[in-house]
Amino acid sequence: MTSPAPLVTIIGGSGFLGRYVAQRMARAGWRVRVACRRPNEALFVRTYGAVGQVEPVQCNIRDEASTRAVIAGADAVVNCVGILFESGKNKFDSVQAEGAGRVARIAAEEGVERLVHVSAIGADAESESAYARTKAAGEKAVGDAFPDAVVLRPSILFGPEDQFFNRFAAMCRLTPVLPIVGGESKFQPVHVDDVAAAAEKAITQRIELGTVYELGGPRVSTFRELMEMMLKVIRRRRLIVDLPFFLARLQAWFLQLLPNPLLTVDQVKLLASDNVVSEGANTFEHLGISPRDPAGVIETYLYVYRPYGQYTALTDSRRDVDA
Repeated sequence: MTSPAPLVTIIGGSGFLGRYVAQRMARAGWRVRVACRRPNEALFVRTYGAVGQVEPVQCNIRDEASTRAVIAGADAVVNCVGILFESGKNKFDSVQAEGAGRVARIAAEEGVERLVHVSAIGADAESESAYARTKAAGEKAVGDAFPDAVVLRPSILFGPEDQFFNRFAAMCRLTPVLPIVGGESKFQPVHVDDVAAAAEKAITQRIELGTVYELGGPRVSTFRELMEMMLKVIRRRRLIVDLPFFLARLQAWFLQLLPNPLLTVDQVKLLASDNVVSEGANTFEHLGISPRDPAGVIETYLYVYRPYGQYTALTDSRRDVDA
């Protein structure tokens, strides 16, 4: 009798990054348990593998019992959970610090062999931003409970479902002005599937355990330069206005009252600092992965924001003929 395929639990597995990790682990032949708060809204993950190979299950990282239930029996665990703003009971501390520590502690107690924890570049216990402080607190809690955990710190993620390029491209449909904050702050955008590849390697291959990897793409750009690149791809001309930080904080104070805010005061604090790989850090190079440049990828999904969508090139060529 053949033994069953190994099992990986991906907490936050239906989210932006988690779904890419799930796809990779399914292709690698693993059974995949996708842990999320609303499994009925994550049924699409079943299509990532053979019948019964990938299953969504209910889990709330703030709850001890449900977290233990999804980790029990797993050979590996990947924690992809993170929030960009607080809402209801989902606070930075309860999700990114206490929740991360809970996952690591239970994984150790349940005898899990490999744990991958997804943090973020800029995690800093001394940061003014609660997001960055709790990311750092989460890393410490994970290290204390599961010293062999591999920590991945990606820069800002891009890909078809991203909330970065897509959000700003959508704004350009509505207004002739594109307001930004921290236009000279530097970013190193990384493709979501490249980070998923790093998580897969951390689980399936022999890499150094208990290591932190900072994952950034091959291009370091200012926020303004990234917006200029995006505008070129969607073929729209917009005035980019870099708001002063004091004005952005005032605006964010009101915007963060919305259910899904475009900007929060905490995000303004984050935008005041660069978001790039630090000197001497372990990187994609140490994992044998060549990250993708956003310039060669974003056109494959941002074309929908062009004036004529997928027909923009055809319309432009028709104009040339008529001229």
